[in-house]
Amino acid sequence: MATIQQAPAVVAVQNATSGAKLAEKKKHKISPALSLFAGGVAGAVEASITYPFEFAKTRAQLGGSQNSRNPFSVIATTVRQDGVRAVYTGCTTLILGTTFKAGVRFLSFDSIRNMLMDEQGKLSPARGILAGMIAGTVESVVAVTPTERVKTALIDDAKSGNRQFRGGTHALSHMIKTRGISEVYRGLVSTTLKQSATSAVRMGSYNVIKEYTKTNNIPQNTLTTFASGAIAGTITVYATQPFDTIKTMAQSAKGAGTMEALTKVVTERGVRALWSGSTMRLGRLVMSGGIVFSVYEFVAGMLSR
Repeated sequence: MATIQQAPAVVAVQNATSGAKLAEKKKHKISPALSLFAGGVAGAVEASITYPFEFAKTRAQLGGSQNSRNPFSVIATTVRQDGVRAVYTGCTTLILGTTFKAGVRFLSFDSIRNMLMDEQGKLSPARGILAGMIAGTVESVVAVTPTERVKTALIDDAKSGNRQFRGGTHALSHMIKTRGISEVYRGLVSTTLKQSATSAVRMGSYNVIKEYTKTNNIPQNTLTTFASGAIAGTITVYATQPFDTIKTMAQSAKGAGTMEALTKVVTERGVRALWSGSTMRLGRLVMSGGIVFSVYEFVAGMLSR
């Protein structure tokens, strides 16, 4: 009789164990090493392809030509005046920085996602935005601010016609020698605001779109991933452009404080100037969103198998 009475309890324990294992399988947790590697590869591919748009956007925000609203015009003018290589000024710095920061971004986001998702492996819109915001903050402090500072200074320096920097390494060492390590972190506040907002909107909106496609049984293939990332990129541009403009002004060759940069943009060019470079950034982030999420999902899926 004792054996018979224990059977339901044993069954209950076995069912609970099986349920826990099933829930764990449903969560599909991604390992930190996989997030870091797949994110790094995705970042490198994306930066290499889309850099000319980043160059045009930075030129426009620093006060470019009359045709600065058209990214192709900025690129064409630069090529005519200074050659094709000029369009890739600061490119190496950005590629290395993007590789690192994308790895950090996905590592942070996936780590937080693993903690916040429910038993079905789903992340609510609010939690997706929170995970993206935290990931963006970590990304800004660890990787984005230093690389963006050097990249922006190089482009601004090349525009002046009287170059003082020979390349990314020289610019970095010059800043540290003349003004200390704090110079590399000039614009940290504005960059962190921009990066946390960008990551929150980008990762959050992508998460919502991805869950929507799954709920509506839309095939989960490269085309769907690319389209989801492109839509997330479009939303991100117009929601966060003012942060990006202030960050660029703060990190110009001369440098400026966050409030000083904001005041300078608004007083000299008006409130609308806070959205300067939107077209260039849109061109980059639409492509960027599609590329980075597609490459990330592909690499993560391939290595998971």
